[in-house]
Amino acid sequence: MVAFLEFEKPVAELESRVADLRAEGSAEATAEAARLAERAERQLADIYSRLTPWQKTLVARHAERPHFKDYIAALVDDFTPLAGDRAFGEDAAIVGGVGRLKGRSVVVIGHEKGADTASRVAHNFGMGRPEGYRKAVRLMELAQRFGLPVVTLVDTPGAFPGIDAEERGQAEAIARATAACLELDVPVVAAIVGEGGSGGAVALATANRIVMFEHAIYAVISPEGCASILWRGDNKPSVTPDGRTVAAPPNRAAEAAEAMKVTASDLKKLGVIDRIIYEPRGGAHRDPATAIARLGTAIAAELTALEGQPPAALRAGRRAKFLAMGRA
Repeated sequence: MVAFLEFEKPVAELESRVADLRAEGSAEATAEAARLAERAERQLADIYSRLTPWQKTLVARHAERPHFKDYIAALVDDFTPLAGDRAFGEDAAIVGGVGRLKGRSVVVIGHEKGADTASRVAHNFGMGRPEGYRKAVRLMELAQRFGLPVVTLVDTPGAFPGIDAEERGQAEAIARATAACLELDVPVVAAIVGEGGSGGAVALATANRIVMFEHAIYAVISPEGCASILWRGDNKPSVTPDGRTVAAPPNRAAEAAEAMKVTASDLKKLGVIDRIIYEPRGGAHRDPATAIARLGTAIAAELTALEGQPPAALRAGRRAKFLAMGRA
């Protein structure tokens, strides 16, 4: 069973009723189940056709969306993971290696969030530490040496903000990864497959072409983080002149998500991304195989379009792309 989000409750109720009717097994129950299943599909399509930016944020974070390991298993043949930054250690939040994508040798780098509690903790919920970004730079240099295109899969709430990461130069590591992307002589294609959060995402997404899933998000900060900064005072209880304590207003993350333009359609209009990959009805978590196949097709098409461009053109195009953002 798919885990339902709050706004999907009407569909959840219908699908629960369908399951009960099918379990009955009678002809009448089966016919009613078919009718309700069709109604649930229509309702699901209607809900997903008008998602708010905050609802898309919740979909982008859905625990059952495909993860890096799922994309690798389905799309990349002969994948050989490469570990360590050759300076401090291994970071499990950022994974990378060499393989073949639709017959083309590539270096693939991406965030792995984990699929259950144990693996999420092991992968630090996809929040990379400095050694993860330095490992990414090492793999980019490997790609440069052997003339291999770089493909990155971005899915992170942001780089890890812990003291240990700061002590080992988190900001410097992110900056160097971003610079490494800009300086590569090979094609770079980035895919925003879930959350694209802050510099932790940009460090792997400074690419010639950026594709993005329909219900993914991409922003300089999380909606919750933005709300806490902009409306910090509004989220605290207040005391009236007569001494009564008034509860804090509801969280304003939804309002922040709307203002931040985090959705694929907004980012396409702003020129931040280049292509939207449409997800199966109800999101990638409802039909991971179809979503993964569509991603593979889109990445392959972008790599084909970049083939044959000289190194100078690839570098210049990448730099011009990012310098043009925000000028309009």
